[in-house]
Amino acid sequence: MEPVSESELSEMIAGADGPLRVVGGGTRPVGRPVEGATLSVARLSGVVDYEPGALTLVVKAGTPVAEVERVLAAEGQRLPFEPMDHRGLLGTKGASTIGGVVAANVSGPRRIQAGACRDYLLGVRFVDGTGRILKNGGRVMKNVTGYDLVKLMAGSRGTLGVLSEVSFKVLPEPPAAAVLHLGGLDDARAGEAMYAAIRSPFEVTGAAHLSDETSGGTSKTLIRIEGFDASVSYRAGRLADLLADFGEVTIERDKAEIARDWRALRDVAAFHGRAGDVWRYSVRPTQGATLGALLRAMGARALQYDWGGGLVWALVPEGADMRPDRLDGHATLIRADEETRTRLPVFQPEVPPIQKISQALRDRFDPRGILNPGLMG
Repeated sequence: MEPVSESELSEMIAGADGPLRVVGGGTRPVGRPVEGATLSVARLSGVVDYEPGALTLVVKAGTPVAEVERVLAAEGQRLPFEPMDHRGLLGTKGASTIGGVVAANVSGPRRIQAGACRDYLLGVRFVDGTGRILKNGGRVMKNVTGYDLVKLMAGSRGTLGVLSEVSFKVLPEPPAAAVLHLGGLDDARAGEAMYAAIRSPFEVTGAAHLSDETSGGTSKTLIRIEGFDASVSYRAGRLADLLADFGEVTIERDKAEIARDWRALRDVAAFHGRAGDVWRYSVRPTQGATLGALLRAMGARALQYDWGGGLVWALVPEGADMRPDRLDGHATLIRADEETRTRLPVFQPEVPPIQKISQALRDRFDPRGILNPGLMG
């Protein structure tokens, strides 16, 4: 099922007599396997409206992310939340779509400074499980009453409705960047360095750490700064002084090299092509190293830290349940075979009050339970 218009999408959902597996480009199948007819929005593609002066962009949900980035780059602008490309990690093909990014609330390393995908989402149009066409928000930031469907749709993974159009606030591409490198720190010490950098007044836009086994030898800690050239030079120098107690600091200024390195961090390239399942953990930054030590004790083979320690990626033995008891955060099974994704909870189990709210929302927007049923289990 490949609708070419919003009205056709509405008709297909309204006329469905069984479960629907909703996909965009099919590049990030995270969640439990879904049975049913495949409903793809990939042909709902194209830029609806772009106003560079107003920093707003409206696109159809099936538009490839690469196309969105090309359009923005031509005007010296970008998506502020730096969405990850899952294809290398998951071994998938095809073109990642902007609707898929929104549906999964995909947010990259810049989240610690700029915020998440949902923070730049101005408006949505979507079709719910009954075939109704709904819209919420617009092309400017404003308060809303009733359901804030813009925020609800970000991260709902197609379980509340199928996105047909999304509106964003975008930002200018900064002209300069710098990355501070520290080598040889253990996870705990690296966590302290990243936390010190993030708490500083120097507007860090990325803080990541590759442990020894992830970097292929000596661990690497990277701190990113972006902005105007003179400001970047000043802030990088001051931040290097601040971090001097953690060891020798080197500074990379080549913007193309920085972009390549940070793209690899964003996409967890260190785990590409390596055997094993992949788990993703969201915790307080100060708890990242503690969690990493626990994961190693449970059998983790390699670790990567992002968001200053608040995002932990773990490469682990296949089929293992790597959700620690009493985890103060969220664990998500990102890569595993179908048997493991069926047997284990893929997402962090919700506490009863939140579970009740989630179910009420699904009952409201998909009363027949046909949109990606069981995906979030």
